[in-house]
Amino acid sequence: MRFSLLRTLGYFAGGLWTAWGGRKRIEATQLRNLRRLVEKARRDSPLFRRLYADLGPSSEVELRELPVTRKPDLMREFDDWLTIRSLPLDRARDHLRDIRKLGEPIDDVALFQTSGTSGEPAVVVLPSSFLEYSFGISMARFDRTHWKLIREIRKLGVRVTITGGNGHFAGVGFNKLVRQLRPRLAGVLTFIEAEQSIGQLVEQLNAIPRVSGISTYPSLLTILAREKEAGRLQIDPVVISTGGETLTADLRARVQRAFPSLKYGILDTYGCTECLALSFECTRGRNHVNEDWVILEAVDEAMQPVSDGTLSASVLLTVLANDVQPFIRYDLGDCVRFYTEPCPCGSPFRSFQVEGREATLIRVGGVTLSPLVFDLEHEHARRVQLVQTRERDFEVRVELADEAPAGVVFEEVIRKVKRVFRDNGLEDVAVTESQAPPELTASGKFHGVLLLRGSDSRS
Repeated sequence: MRFSLLRTLGYFAGGLWTAWGGRKRIEATQLRNLRRLVEKARRDSPLFRRLYADLGPSSEVELRELPVTRKPDLMREFDDWLTIRSLPLDRARDHLRDIRKLGEPIDDVALFQTSGTSGEPAVVVLPSSFLEYSFGISMARFDRTHWKLIREIRKLGVRVTITGGNGHFAGVGFNKLVRQLRPRLAGVLTFIEAEQSIGQLVEQLNAIPRVSGISTYPSLLTILAREKEAGRLQIDPVVISTGGETLTADLRARVQRAFPSLKYGILDTYGCTECLALSFECTRGRNHVNEDWVILEAVDEAMQPVSDGTLSASVLLTVLANDVQPFIRYDLGDCVRFYTEPCPCGSPFRSFQVEGREATLIRVGGVTLSPLVFDLEHEHARRVQLVQTRERDFEVRVELADEAPAGVVFEEVIRKVKRVFRDNGLEDVAVTESQAPPELTASGKFHGVLLLRGSDSRS
């Protein structure tokens, strides 16, 4: 596997040229890249050759003509999905079973896996061209603040990534991969496992002389803000970057209050393992799609487009920069809302809000609740988790802070949870105390509410 700086600069220059041309050039570039990918998929992927058998010429195809694809179906036909024949699923999984190979290429590609939060984990195959795209297009979308941050961040201290350490996840693996191929681009990064107790995690962070930046999930950032407010966390980063989950406006404001040292604020980029450089955040805090190389479609439950300003039931992702593993109209399951008006930052790329995942909604009888309606914080707890064990049965799990009285914490949290259910007409829901510790996903994400296993219809 090789990483070409020349091709990276090509993505950079092309990204600038596309942006300067406005909407007309963006749409023309996107359509050209889509048709090129469709032609490649039809020629070299047996699966897509079958899916697209009844389509007209690739040079004339339109996005809406293409069928929707879903992770379970694609993974079942993994060996026919790729446009290369040298990487069957068994060989890929053998590589992923060895944590020592995290970030190591296999042949001419890199392998990562998703956490499987909404079902079966996906095996994601990234060619060199996708790495070159990720760096090149990201630089093309940088503003002056980003360039200043890059110049200063290495001088200011240690960058820390807090994520899962029990699998080939992109949070750490991508940096290790780049470090092997182009060490100067990767820089020095300290990794801390999210699976350990909050007390141990705080101790590790406090032991680092100067923490200049942190990259983690919003769910873990909530806990770090609480530890900082309580005076247990002593670090003063100048920037925090988040991804993998929804960063709410309330959490952003809370973190900025807790960490007054944030000179460069919070950088929140919406992306996924299937497409790490899906979007970029502008100076006005909006996420913009990298539309020259990514297509993001907001759709309803019937997979039909919704108008701008309407919250989608799901979103379809097309990654135009990966021709080895085609993700074309791939159902991500996220709920997004595109803005109806242009962004004040002046960017010609469409901007959107992420509201969360359809798969995280709690369903009890005919009532659907967002996890955000539950106040699961307690001054004597570092983590509190609500777990749905049966449709109308829930249990509370707690990681206590210091020598806090467990009985009081459980009693007060359970009382708050029951009040939410009652307020929504659910009188017959049982909420009980559990001695099991709070559970993290395989990739190190902490979900305050865990749904009933197998309740996600998408999986």
